Amino acid sequence: MPTRARTVTIKHVAAEAGVSLQTVSRVINDGPNVRDAVKERVREAITRLGYVPSIAARRMGGSRSYLLLALNDRDRTIEGWRSGDGTDWVDQMLLGGMLECAEHDYRMIFELVDTHSAHVEREISSALSALHPDGVILTPPHGDNPEITELLTSKGIPFARIGSTGEGPGFAISMDDSRAAAAATEHLLGLGHHRIGFITGSEEYALSAARLDGYRAAVRAGGAVERPDLVAPGDFTFASGLAATRRLLALPEPPTAILASSDQMALAALEVARGAGLDVPGDLSIVSFDDTPIVKFSAPSLTAIRQPIAAMTARAAELLIRATTGEAVGDEPSVLPFDLIVRGSTAPPRR
Repeated sequence: MPTRARTVTIKHVAAEAGVSLQTVSRVINDGPNVRDAVKERVREAITRLGYVPSIAARRMGGSRSYLLLALNDRDRTIEGWRSGDGTDWVDQMLLGGMLECAEHDYRMIFELVDTHSAHVEREISSALSALHPDGVILTPPHGDNPEITELLTSKGIPFARIGSTGEGPGFAISMDDSRAAAAATEHLLGLGHHRIGFITGSEEYALSAARLDGYRAAVRAGGAVERPDLVAPGDFTFASGLAATRRLLALPEPPTAILASSDQMALAALEVARGAGLDVPGDLSIVSFDDTPIVKFSAPSLTAIRQPIAAMTARAAELLIRATTGEAVGDEPSVLPFDLIVRGSTAPPRR
């Protein structure tokens, strides 16, 4: 029967080099107060034994935990997972954050928190006590929740706010949602649309207001019809998209194009249009936000604003790690570029 290979630990390295566990950890972390000769002896022992430092070993040498904690909205995340609707916001967020952390020998832990819970402070405090993260990444809408940001500020924990453009503590990282909505609207104006409907996102997200502002600015600049009834409320869900689209198409002069603030609402608009006997894009053009995988396989595939989700999370991780190492990091907001992906759901209106 083959014997199991021995797992090499920091204790083996310390014994091999004839030093303490703390000294090995300080060498691993490039810490101070270790003589060059001792450093060389420890590094030789690490190489000889084939030792791979663990997070626990690295923590022994200083105050850093080498962990970042990412907080995502519990209800919306679980709803998306259970529905199996093909959205990949969480996947992209994890992709960007985890890959950036790996570049710096960090790890990213993912937790779900209900931002509306009366116990949100207790939930987050419990996670902080258990993990002792070096920084926290807040995804929407957590970054706009003062109870959460004030808690992290009071504990002196660096944090980044993804999708949050308002003033306040922490690193603000977003795409230019106002400009993105304007670009989508300008695309429709360029095709010849003059009655463009807009389905808003949830009011608890700061980016929803920014997108509405961008749409309105582009409509005014393009000389199109600006009517309050062409704006319908939504909350990013499919159900809200159904209701909003029915409301828009029931108008005496309905829109010839609709810009929806999420893929789910855009897909709902496509379903309502089909049910009303409308051709997309012949009778109604549709543009979406997010560009999750499902919109590429709809019929027709949806023109969409692609959010730099992975890039935003990677930027958040980078800034937090740099701040933790003592590097001077500016507090200017990071605004990352978006893309407008033109597909088959937009075309000139029928005359």
